[in-house]
Amino acid sequence: MIRNFLLVVFCGLLLTISQQVKAQRIATLKIDLEENPEFAFPVSVDLDEITHLADTLLQLVELSQGNPQPIAYQIHRDEGRRLYWMVAPSQSGATQRTYELQRKKDRVPASSLSIAMDEKAIYIRKKGNDLWQYNHAVNQPPVGVNPAYARSGFVHPMWSPTGKSLTRIQPPDHYHHYGLWNPWTRAEFRGQTIDFWNLADEQGTVRYANTISRIQGPVFAGYEVLHEHVVLKDQPEPLVAMVEQQGTRIYTVDADDDVYLADIRIALHTATDEPVILKEYRYGSLGWRTTEKWDRYNSEVITSGGNTRKDADGTLATWCIVQGEIDDDYAAVIMMSSPTNYNHPEPLRIWPENMYDRGDMYANFAPTKNMDWTIDPGKQNVLNYRFLVSAKKLTAEQAERAWRNFANPPKPTVTVH
Repeated sequence: MIRNFLLVVFCGLLLTISQQVKAQRIATLKIDLEENPEFAFPVSVDLDEITHLADTLLQLVELSQGNPQPIAYQIHRDEGRRLYWMVAPSQSGATQRTYELQRKKDRVPASSLSIAMDEKAIYIRKKGNDLWQYNHAVNQPPVGVNPAYARSGFVHPMWSPTGKSLTRIQPPDHYHHYGLWNPWTRAEFRGQTIDFWNLADEQGTVRYANTISRIQGPVFAGYEVLHEHVVLKDQPEPLVAMVEQQGTRIYTVDADDDVYLADIRIALHTATDEPVILKEYRYGSLGWRTTEKWDRYNSEVITSGGNTRKDADGTLATWCIVQGEIDDDYAAVIMMSSPTNYNHPEPLRIWPENMYDRGDMYANFAPTKNMDWTIDPGKQNVLNYRFLVSAKKLTAEQAERAWRNFANPPKPTVTVH
């Protein structure tokens, strides 16, 4: 008798819990994919169009074969609230993904991503391991080298997922090379041609001015900084001709320690009421001087146009793989250009195989390689790039699929309950 009574009570509790879970559903979000992705990538929706509940009252689950599995999400305030999460590869190969936004019932898991800042740099780490370092402090050249080579505002190291540095700064052949950095080689301002790239000429430079924001969460960690493009030529005092807001977000998923994404946004504005004309030149903008451990013998280049290092220079590309052996390890990077970028598909500057005999590696998306670009007052000019950084060798087919998810990410279909 008592056993039957307890069974009835237990079933009633289960029914109540089931009803409560159902009542917690706020919205269903569905994504239709062309294929099961090989690499996780971010998607987002406007959260304010779905709910005005406080961030702390929400959770996101993925419905996999009818079973809800809580997944990491992040709410960030751009212009209003946006909900971000990663679409990860499915073990079942499913191309339709269904998610539910619910009232929160579980605690949010701790993020494996972290961001820190000191007097020298901003550091992004996963599980305590370095992935990315943005240097805001002025880095001086080696003793005895022209002090004009000093600069700030660059990325070094960009690490592989296994902790190998993939960038190089101040190599003796080019002291003005700073890892991953983005000056312009020929710019016309007030009737003068200014070189912001070759620092020894002392015509111009690029410098860090301010940290606008830092972000940390379970989906991405990142920062936004302000750079100034400064004219030195014939100026009694440095004159800022152009300002740049540069934002970087590192995306990753806890379950995959072999790959991460770095999304880089570069927004250019004039600093005066006069235009800056970025003149046609064979290199400029986002340059990457790779690790000195890569040469023509142990690394390779593959582009979206089917070119290799032998013939990639000057070709147009939506993406470019640079990869190779490094110590007893391997690392690969897919550089991707957004279709919204100026002069997309973008021209490439790839150093020839015989560079300095060894074939040192340098790669550059150079939108002004074959045409001028005018930055007019009052207008914002934006370049968006994604770097997929992997600990494994990559193929052209993998790069093409990854680029498609960057260039045209699927838009979730939202049903509010």
